[in-house]
Amino acid sequence: MANTRLDEETFLTVVDNTPLISIDLVLRSPKNEVLLGLRNNRPAQGYWFVPGGRVRKDERIHDAFVRLCEVELGKPYRLEQARFLGPYEHLYSDNFAGAEGISTHYVVLGYELQLAQSPACLDDQHSEQRWWSEAELLASNQVHPNTKAYFDAKYCAPLFGRTAM
Repeated sequence: MANTRLDEETFLTVVDNTPLISIDLVLRSPKNEVLLGLRNNRPAQGYWFVPGGRVRKDERIHDAFVRLCEVELGKPYRLEQARFLGPYEHLYSDNFAGAEGISTHYVVLGYELQLAQSPACLDDQHSEQRWWSEAELLASNQVHPNTKAYFDAKYCAPLFGRTAM
C-alpha cells in the first residue's frame, strides 16, 4: 500500500480536480450520546465534527477504517464492529490550504460504532472532544451541518433517498 503523502501543491491540485473519499465515525456512548471533536483544520475549521479521515490511494476500506480508528480513537476497531450508515456527500467552499477559489468535495462513507468508554485520544486535527445528545448537536450552530446530516435528513444532499438514522 502506498502511504507516501503528496506535497501540498500536488494535493491541492487533486482537491481542485477530484472528489476525495473518506470515512466518518459516528461514535455512540452507552448513554446514546455522540462524540464530536472541535476541528483545528480546514475545511470545517472551528466546528464540532464527527471523527474520520480520508481513504488513501490503494488502501482498502477495511484497512482505512482500522487505521482511522487507531489514529482517532487509540484503538484499532474492525469494520465488522460498525454499522454502515451509507454514503454521504460533503461539499465545502474552502480547502485544507485556504487557497482562494478551490472547493473541497468528499464522498463519505458513514459508519456508526458503539463505545463502552471515551477514547484515549483524539488526533491533532481536534482541540477538544465532547459527548453530545442528538438534540443538543442538532440545536447547536457550532456543530457543522455535515455532521448534523447523520441525525436529520434535512441536512443531507439528496443521495439514494436517504432518511435520517
